Amino acid sequence: MVGRSDAGGSMNIILVTPWGLSTRAGNAVAALRWARILRQLGHRVSVSADYADEPANMMIAIHAWRSAGAIARFKTRHPDRPLILQLSGTDIYEYLTQDVEPTLRSMEFADRLVALNSLAWRAIPTRFRKKLRVIHQSAPKPASPRRPSLRCVDVCVIGHLRDVKDPLRAALAARLLPATSRIRIVHIGRAYSSKWATAAAAETAANPRYLWRGEVPRAAVQKLLLRSHAMVLSSVSEGGANVISEAVVAGVPVLASRIDGNVGLLGADYAGYFRLGDTQTLARLLRRIETDREFLAQLRRAIARRAPLFEPKREVGAWRSLLAEFSAER
Repeated sequence: MVGRSDAGGSMNIILVTPWGLSTRAGNAVAALRWARILRQLGHRVSVSADYADEPANMMIAIHAWRSAGAIARFKTRHPDRPLILQLSGTDIYEYLTQDVEPTLRSMEFADRLVALNSLAWRAIPTRFRKKLRVIHQSAPKPASPRRPSLRCVDVCVIGHLRDVKDPLRAALAARLLPATSRIRIVHIGRAYSSKWATAAAAETAANPRYLWRGEVPRAAVQKLLLRSHAMVLSSVSEGGANVISEAVVAGVPVLASRIDGNVGLLGADYAGYFRLGDTQTLARLLRRIETDREFLAQLRRAIARRAPLFEPKREVGAWRSLLAEFSAER
């Protein structure tokens, strides 16, 4: 039986997330948004990096591998209480092959699995697929209209600098553009290591088409997105990047690596993909963004068709439906 509080059917929910090096990292942003959604649905939510036997009727855990200890403690102590596990990109596309046991154990404990892209099922062991639900991360409509830069053709990269993001791919592609090109790559995000900080600073100094601005306030992220002609996401793996939701809702075309985490958000027939590490193809796509109006219009039409997936009311409804499954099972 599902444990519940006495307050009109609302629950005490503990949401466990590995915070990482930045509160603007994907896990932290998702956790805080979901906490707001759950409170909107009438539940009491505490957000923590671990579980220390706090009273809770339900656990929602982000990251099977990093939250494995908290998941095991909660489910061992409360085997009859529901546990929802959101699978990160590294869970699905890295730990399921490289450090299997903690990840599989967390998936076994979970009553439901949440993925953020519609192709995640392909990487999940067959026995767990009946637990899987897809919830697309939402993004609010920008308060201001898009005003793409007139001085340059700005292309943004919004993401922290770490290996899995292949963060300098757009900068390298920009180096291949002709001298007449007005493309400028503007990159915001924190360097997760001194290696990446040094590399980004050196690229900024050497490459006139690339500018790394480091980590900036949320308002500055939104401002950059709205003045950009396009966005590049070159990641090696993604669970379902919220920055894609934000770009799509803002009407900003995306050039993305062809990986399941991106295709599961943008659709299989999207024209803005390049192969992992394919600098030359990305350079050609950047040039088309700058010179081919029909290609740009094609990308804009495609993301407009995807935009309803990322509406906040849809994400709220998905969480409402997921929690209702446990009420139906009582």
